[in-house]
Amino acid sequence: MKDTTYTKKLAYMGAGCGVVLFAVFGLLPGSFLGGVMGLNLAGILFGTPVGAGLLPRMIVAASMVVGVMVSGMMFIMASTTLGWLAGTVVDAIKSGKKDLVTVEHK
Repeated sequence: MKDTTYTKKLAYMGAGCGVVLFAVFGLLPGSFLGGVMGLNLAGILFGTPVGAGLLPRMIVAASMVVGVMVSGMMFIMASTTLGWLAGTVVDAIKSGKKDLVTVEHK
């Protein structure tokens, strides 16, 4: 039997939109913020004017990668969740169930 729920479809559409939004709005700021965190960390470990050594550069590069990954996770998870919620609402409306919200009058 083919699964035709809107929940799954809209969750995938939300994930796709999240990837596009991440590529447009999240990639560069994620690397900038991660790089600044890495510079601060390298400054704490090796002194304030960070030298051009190999270890400080590796710390900055690793923190830039972490910043990009965190930014990507935030964009993709948030948009997937919004798509899933919208799909759940659409499925609930399409199913025609009247017991979604029950109010008892006495």
